[in-house]
Amino acid sequence: MLFRILHDERSGELSYVLADNDAREAVVVDPRSRDLPVLQALLGERDLRLRWVLRTHQHDHLLTHEFERLRSLGAPVVQGETREGTHTVADGERLPVGHETLRVITTPGHTAGCLSFAWRDRVFCGGLLAVDACPHQPHPADPAALWDSINLRLFTLPDETLLFAGHEPRARAVSTVLEQRRWHPFFARQTRDAFLARVAALPTHAAAAATIAPGHNTPSA
Repeated sequence: MLFRILHDERSGELSYVLADNDAREAVVVDPRSRDLPVLQALLGERDLRLRWVLRTHQHDHLLTHEFERLRSLGAPVVQGETREGTHTVADGERLPVGHETLRVITTPGHTAGCLSFAWRDRVFCGGLLAVDACPHQPHPADPAALWDSINLRLFTLPDETLLFAGHEPRARAVSTVLEQRRWHPFFARQTRDAFLARVAALPTHAAAAATIAPGHNTPSA
């Protein structure tokens, strides 16, 4: 299997490429349209057919042309927000990629329709663990749902499960369930009520968005 990580140093956003080299099929997780030339070159170099475009979450109200640009990759787009041109999935559904599969896990909270994708011992969980670090949404859309997604879906996985983030300014893409359960600044040793109170005290979305560096909340080029 091919596994590649693409990191945007400016925004901290992370994308992932998985491919079954024998079957010559690939999937991209959380691609950014500005990386299309890199993704197309990577797929072409290895003669890979893109099977799925997987989005753990999206902020298309800010990145107004992002969805259509990603559709130009020619593969079905899977995301929690249903719209024309998306492939609708259910919790637990398995998406084939060559001889492998990725399992869909519904994990709302960061946005209302967040999805995570499990492959072998890895889970691509997007912005779930970011809480206040997403460059496009510094406040969870549904804090109560986020608490449930983290504690009832993510933290019930085996301790050694690898968690791959969608946002990380220092390019530290991977952690483990054990690490996050014990030391995450918002979830470790916190009650549900304490978590909700802490999130409620964060700056509002509008106020926080104003502090984002210029260019982070504008449509991709």
